This record gives sequence, C-alpha cells and structure tokens, in this order.
Amino acid sequence: MDKNNAATPLHWVLVRGLVREAAHWGDFIALLHAQFPDAKITVVDLPGAGKYYRERSPASIQQIMETVRQQAFAEGLNTSLPVTFLAVSLGAMVVWEWLKQYPQDSAGAILMNTSLASLSPFYQRMRWQSYPHILNVLTARNSYQRELAIVNVVANDKTKHHSVAKAWQEIQQARPLRLATAVQQLRAAAGYAPDDQKPTVPILLLASVHDRLVSAACTQAISQQWHLPLKQHAWAGHDLTLDDAPWVLAQAQQWLAER
Repeated sequence: MDKNNAATPLHWVLVRGLVREAAHWGDFIALLHAQFPDAKITVVDLPGAGKYYRERSPASIQQIMETVRQQAFAEGLNTSLPVTFLAVSLGAMVVWEWLKQYPQDSAGAILMNTSLASLSPFYQRMRWQSYPHILNVLTARNSYQRELAIVNVVANDKTKHHSVAKAWQEIQQARPLRLATAVQQLRAAAGYAPDDQKPTVPILLLASVHDRLVSAACTQAISQQWHLPLKQHAWAGHDLTLDDAPWVLAQAQQWLAER
C-alpha cells in the first residue's frame, strides 16, 4: 500500500496512559513517522507527568482532558489539519472525553486497551491477576526494580523487559513521578463512567487478548455497546505499541485506507 495515499492523516496526536509520559512511547514514534512520513506527530503529556511532572493531576478524566486540551493548544496544536488521536488505557479515556466534548477537534481516533466504568466491573478494569505485579511495583527496592515490575505486567515480550526497564528508569530519574499523581490518575480512571452518547468521529478499537492488566473484555464491551470496529492481538500485553508496534501500524494503515 502506498504510504502517501490520500487516507494518510496529516496530524497524529499521541496520548499515553497511567503514570506514563511521552518518552515511554520509545521507538514507536520513529516507526510511526516511517509509516506516515508526511504526517505531523504531536505527543501529549498528562498533567503530573512528563514535562508537567511538577504539576498536580486532577482527579477526574473530564478535568484531565480540559487541562490536556488547553496545554495542547498552547503548544501549537492546529486542528485545521486533520487530527487523528492514538491513545492507550487512561489516555484513551481522556481522548474519548475529548471527542465527546469537542468533536470539531478531530477526524478520528485509535484507542487501545481501555475501559469505561459504565460498561465494565472493577475486576476487569484492573484484573486480579495483576495484583501481585502491582505489589512488586509498590515494594520495589529501587527505581530499576520498580520499572521492571511495571514492564513485567504491561508487556508480554520478555526479550525486551530488561532494556525497556533500564530506559524507563532513566525517564523516572529525569522526571520523577509523584505518588500523588498516580493516586489522582487512578481515582480519575476508576470513576470515569461516561453517558451513552458516543463520539461522532470514526473510532478504531485495539485490544490485547492476553492483556494481564486490563481485561480485553473491557474494550470488547465498548465495541459491542456502540458497534465500533475492534481488532484483537493474539499475544501482546497491555502496552501494545511496545510489544508489537508493526501490528498497530498495520491496523492503523488498513483502517485509514478503508475510511
């Protein structure tokens, strides 16, 4: 397929999830640029993370969205270009709310491994199988062990675990995340139960069947509720772009071509 065809978006906006920042996209941004060489790529940080790590995070998805949107426009987000969001987990909740409140800002979105409190029970939104891993995060002896524990629960490709944990340790040391931010983000995610009005722009859902943090049933429920297209990965974990970026890019290319 011609990478420069008319379906190629002019502007990707990327949003990460719980206690993650722009740098956690790793190599994916370069791969996205290679796949869509003519596209602009903007990576957004949530309040309390990344370049905003000194700020306090709001405790609701609605407030986080409003803050993110204001910051994005202040930094030059240009919605005169067709904007397509790509977001994961809590970041996808933020984008869902953004699309509902400001549909004029976007031409569509790809949302990965996310959930809504209005559709899925808490034990699917954070699977009980992940609790031992979360305990390892909380009791880690140092930042490397903590980041390794996070990688262990969000990624299923074990060949990458140690190198990724080292990279994520360096991110944490450069821009340390506060415990208060994690608590506020968890409160926001837990309480996000939007109404039955779905966004009016096209949405593609991606889910990992073997996601050990958030059950794929949560994304399936969103797909079934609003008849949204869903593609499921057979072996990847919660962090889809870390485990299998080429698959994500292939799904994006196909979806855009079909539109």
